Parts: sequence; structure tokens; C-alpha cells
Amino acid sequence: MTVFSLVLLTYFMVVSGIVYDVIVEPPGIGSTQDPYTGSVKPVVFLPGRVNGPDIIEGLSSGFMFVVGGVGIILMDLALEKNRAKSVKVSYATAGISSVVIAYVMIRNHNVGLSNGVIVDFCDLGLLSFDLVVLVGYGNY
Repeated sequence: MTVFSLVLLTYFMVVSGIVYDVIVEPPGIGSTQDPYTGSVKPVVFLPGRVNGPDIIEGLSSGFMFVVGGVGIILMDLALEKNRAKSVKVSYATAGISSVVIAYVMIRNHNVGLSNGVIVDFCDLGLLSFDLVVLVGYGNY
């Protein structure tokens, strides 16, 4: 379980863009000026700026990838024969909910940023990570 936790943490850091954040030092959160009042408001996801991520944006996207991966693991745990039926249903429900929430959040975030260009890449990334986690999880 320790190895799995370290792999999951490493994956979260890589997908979140920690290396990019250390090298480029982007702002923690973006800001935009309200055209009517002139006040500056914080913005987490900058519209129309695909290549200008903030730290919060990367962390939230990475967290959604991890939520999707954990959901797949929960669905896998729901298939074990030695568990009570109520526990299996709870695992399956939590797993399906996690995967759906992660997929919808990642898709909505990326469609808003790039009009659907990165969506396919992120969907493939979530799928490939989940397959790697399932294979690795079964071995530990």
C-alpha cells in the first residue's frame, strides 16, 4: 500500500504540473478586472488562455484525475467475492460517482479552456492512468 500511495502522489504531482510551477513560477491564482466597477476579482481558470495556467488550475485538474483513478479502484474493490453485499454496493456507488464527477469536471474545464481540443488528450490520460493503477494495484 505504501508503494501504491507513493505512485499515486507522484502521479498527482506530475499531472498537476509541479515541475512547471517550480520552473516558471506562475501566479497562484489569476485575476481579472470587472469592466463595470473596476475592481479586481480572483479567477481560477483564465478563459481563452490555454498556455497560461495558474497553480490552482493545475492542482484542481490533477485532483480530478486522482479522483477518477480512485473511483476505478473502488469499482474494482466492489468485485471482490469476500465482501458483504452492502459494502460492494457502497464501493460500486462511490466508484461510479467518482469517475463520473471527475470525467464531467475535467471535460467541462478543458472545453472551457480550449473549445474541446484538449478533451481527448485528458480523457486518454485518465483512462491510461486508471489502467496503470489497476495493474499496479493488483500486484501490491
